[in-house]
Amino acid sequence: MTLHLLWMVLFLVALSRIVELIHAQRNTALLIARGGVEHGRGHYPLIVVLHAGWLVSMAVLIPPDTEPVWPWLALFIGLQAARVWVITALGPYWTTRVITLPDAPLIRRGPYRFLRHPNYLVVVGEIAVLPLAFGAWEIAGRIPVSFAFPTFIESMAALVSLAADGTLLTAYAETLQPLVVG
Repeated sequence: MTLHLLWMVLFLVALSRIVELIHAQRNTALLIARGGVEHGRGHYPLIVVLHAGWLVSMAVLIPPDTEPVWPWLALFIGLQAARVWVITALGPYWTTRVITLPDAPLIRRGPYRFLRHPNYLVVVGEIAVLPLAFGAWEIAGRIPVSFAFPTFIESMAALVSLAADGTLLTAYAETLQPLVVG
């Protein structure tokens, strides 16, 4: 039996996500016990389905013997380093959910010195880059990971449209309100 690089990479990504979920669940429980408030709880299962669907779509749609596109794979590895940087910078505040803790300090170390929400950038990058690392531009940009979600290209078009008409800024300000009010 041949162990293909694609399957090894997908296994390692899935394993890292499982370890992160365990870590996140522990941090979530501790934050809630300290008075933390979860926001957007209803959409969390959809995010889990999206992430799982992304991995499954690559396992099913990419031929296992596909040779990697090494620059894209290197970029994906770099994104994993950025993910670790985000998790490390947030420490006990890192979770896969959106939880605010009254009176908690705003994190301004690590990537948070440069961006308010670097993890979102990392995740969007991962969703696009890993399929590209195995030549699956269709998954990265054209085929929806799940019929419940738009394609990457549709999502980017919507983002540009929201930014152009000012809706994005308004929506972003509303999401910050619980963080400011605390």
